[in-house]
Amino acid sequence: QVQLVESGGGLVQSGGSLSLSCVASGTIFSIDAMGWYRQAPGKQRELVAVITSDGRTNYADSVKGRFTISRDNAKNTVYLQMNSLKPEDTAVYYCNADLLTIFSRRYLQWGQGTQVTVSS
Repeated sequence: QVQLVESGGGLVQSGGSLSLSCVASGTIFSIDAMGWYRQAPGKQRELVAVITSDGRTNYADSVKGRFTISRDNAKNTVYLQMNSLKPEDTAVYYCNADLLTIFSRRYLQWGQGTQVTVSS
């Protein structure tokens, strides 16, 4: 059994900052890529940022220069630092992890999501 738990969402004014965390726990052997996605009301879920186990990153154009993804492999944790937030960043943010369990099962696990609301 594997679970991802996000934290750090909330309400912030435009131009403000928030930091999200996501911890993976359970029968994990290894984790490859970890990522953050978001879904705004009435829209499809979209990629925000992804980071590989060796630290390579990729960002959506809409967040480049404002958001920073990082991870602590020893803690099975991925972070998302969000600066200069805009109202259009309002969404439920989900983390995921491409992982291998100790039972040699590989799959993509998602967290339950955390709400980020940016007021204008």
